[in-house]
Amino acid sequence: MELLPLWLCLGFHILTVRWRDGAGTVTAASQGGCKLVGGVADCQRQNLASVPRSLSPHSRALILDVNPLKTLWNHSLKPYPLLESLSLRSCHLERIGRDAFWEQGHLHSLALADNCLSKNYKETAAALHAVPGLQRLDLSGNSLTEDMAALMLQNLSSLESVSLARNTLMRLDDSVFEGLEHLRELDLQRNYIFEIEGGAFDGLTELRRLNLAYNNLPCIVDFGLTQLRLLNVSYNALEWFLAAREKVTFELETLDLSHNQLLFFPLLPQCSKLHTLLLRDNSMGFYKDLYNTSSPREMVAQFLIVDGNVTNITTVDLWEEFSSSDLAALRFLDMSQNQFQYLPDGFLKKMPSLSHLNLNQNCLVMLHIREHEPPGALTELDLSHNQLSELRLAPGPAGCLRSLRLLNLSSNQLLGIPAGLFANASNITTVDMSRNQVLLCPQLAHLHRVGPASCVDFRNMASLRRLSLEGCGLEALGDCPFQGTSLTHLDLSSNWGVLNGSIAPLWDVAPTLQVLSLRNVGLSPGLVDLDFSGFGKLRDLDLSGNSLTNFPRLRDSPALQTLDLRRNSLTALPQGAASEQLPRSLRTIYLSQNPYDCCGVEGWGALQHLNTVADLAMVTCNLSSKIIHVTELPGGVPQDCKWEQVDMGLLYLVLILPSCLTLLVACTVLFLTFKKPLLQVIKSRCHWSSIY
Repeated sequence: MELLPLWLCLGFHILTVRWRDGAGTVTAASQGGCKLVGGVADCQRQNLASVPRSLSPHSRALILDVNPLKTLWNHSLKPYPLLESLSLRSCHLERIGRDAFWEQGHLHSLALADNCLSKNYKETAAALHAVPGLQRLDLSGNSLTEDMAALMLQNLSSLESVSLARNTLMRLDDSVFEGLEHLRELDLQRNYIFEIEGGAFDGLTELRRLNLAYNNLPCIVDFGLTQLRLLNVSYNALEWFLAAREKVTFELETLDLSHNQLLFFPLLPQCSKLHTLLLRDNSMGFYKDLYNTSSPREMVAQFLIVDGNVTNITTVDLWEEFSSSDLAALRFLDMSQNQFQYLPDGFLKKMPSLSHLNLNQNCLVMLHIREHEPPGALTELDLSHNQLSELRLAPGPAGCLRSLRLLNLSSNQLLGIPAGLFANASNITTVDMSRNQVLLCPQLAHLHRVGPASCVDFRNMASLRRLSLEGCGLEALGDCPFQGTSLTHLDLSSNWGVLNGSIAPLWDVAPTLQVLSLRNVGLSPGLVDLDFSGFGKLRDLDLSGNSLTNFPRLRDSPALQTLDLRRNSLTALPQGAASEQLPRSLRTIYLSQNPYDCCGVEGWGALQHLNTVADLAMVTCNLSSKIIHVTELPGGVPQDCKWEQVDMGLLYLVLILPSCLTLLVACTVLFLTFKKPLLQVIKSRCHWSSIY
């Protein structure tokens, strides 16, 4: 009896050990979803409540994203002393133990984005300070203020990349990034920053990339970060951007000031390496011609800059904002969605390396192409959606567009273009002149005269591949309007009567065309045989918005993949459309918004099985004065259509025979009713004798 308690205790201990072993086995099984590739352990989205302990101790990268860890304990990472990269994004982390990274001497990349580290930020800061070699740190989306961020980054002098995006930073001073002398990349986008004190970035001598997008900065004055190569200040509330006037070389290569409220062209550094300048969606314009003054002294603005106890006054010439800026290396300039009414004299001369110029959605009324403008390196010019009514070409710069590949003049008020604009434009591949009232030049060989000065001639442009003339009010095309070109994309939409009932004007480019849009060009029912058999490379064909009553001939179009026949006058599907008239390469066909007769869609079932009709649910037809969806038609011929399939001679015979029989019966009844009196009258008048 004295040994009974001892045996009970021993048995209880054995059961406890076995239960723990069993629990460990279950845990290990639940952690079996981790993927081990080389030295990387990927355990994201495994619903783990703690860091798994059964992985390889030689793992160098551990990914635990989207797991409900909540807490990273001091002992959680001890099984993996060789970790170099750790990712804990979206893990609901509220607390990181002070010694959680104590033995992680090799850790150089740590991602803690989208957690709740602001709740115990002091303990998290202490844990981060124990990682001496940390190079990359992501703290985005943790509701951190500038004071919290400053504490977490304190003494982390080895950092090269830091992300504080999507936090609650509002004001930056020189204490937030103190001691980060090796920092090269800093992401501060999507905060609430409205003020940056002078000297906030002075200690970041190696900083190369700075992202301040989506904040509330009202202006940047006396910008002097000469070491920066990329600066993104898009989506703020900037009204001014003024660089420091010192003649020191800036390393800046990319500057993004788009989507702000800039009133004037930014005052850029006098010496820089800027090659990309983004100014899209501002309120900028050049206003010198509206400023009525005779003295240059009156065309300036003075900025009072107060920095602590130091006050500076900066004077800026408003009307020649670009004159002192260094734009010699600029290659990409986007000035779209602004209020520019003109380009000042010499504006483009300052950009000899410019290759892409975007001026769409401005207020340009007239553009004068002067000598040596645009620069010879220009390859893309977008002037669409302006109010251009005139293009002027100086006598000297014939062939000034020799390097141009894309010219977009769509949605303006042009009536033509200068005669020599395309002279020597041997590299141009894309021209968009849609929604302008232009006229194609006639064929001189037939007319023996020179065409109108404002007409446009695309013939013999061997490099031209894409041409859009949508909505240009074009008259019927003459013979060979695209002779000498190798067009692959042609858009003639919304030019009523441009083909005049024949596609013969397109035969010159039929062998090369891949995309052809003839939407709303007035193709009529009289055009019985619309034959595209010679368009061997045609891939996309748009014939919507016309009055076609018959399918076009497409059997010999082996490359056709997309066909649009919406908004026409089709009443029936052609017999054997799926197997005979439509090419096997066809992948997508649009057939809705046509007045189909439900009794004339026998071929619909075959088309439906091909799975090529993209607008299947919107195709309707008329059945007994009702509009129904074709997909709702029964499998066989509808009952209302059977009468239409009967022989009409037999139908008339069936309808007339009952009437004839009725008339015959009526005549017989009358004859029998009046038979005796009638015979007596006849006998009395004719004096016939009879025996009764």
